[in-house]
Amino acid sequence: MIERIFELSDDIRYVAIYKNDKLEKRSKSGTIGASSSESDQYEELLVNPTLLTLASQRGNIDCGGLSYILIRYGNFFQYVLPQPWGHVSVCIEADSDPLAIGGLVQALLNEAP
Repeated sequence: MIERIFELSDDIRYVAIYKNDKLEKRSKSGTIGASSSESDQYEELLVNPTLLTLASQRGNIDCGGLSYILIRYGNFFQYVLPQPWGHVSVCIEADSDPLAIGGLVQALLNEAP
């Protein structure tokens, strides 16, 4: 699935899938301003699950749920999609359209069995 997500756009820098408490991640080489692999691991194991839990709980009260979280860091966007089994996290170039790319990722995940 990671390779299929990378194929969606040249503007995708990094993809992580956290599924059933197992993390798989891959980065495109040569990206400028990339975070460290160790930092990425903590983001996927601690930060993104926490943000998804908080936003999902709030969204479920009276907002119609949670579709995704979009974070704008200085060097890139991080698009995080909750899944019943965990989450998918996609790092996107700062000068691209993260909602368009995120929509492609979401469509691909909706197709997957």
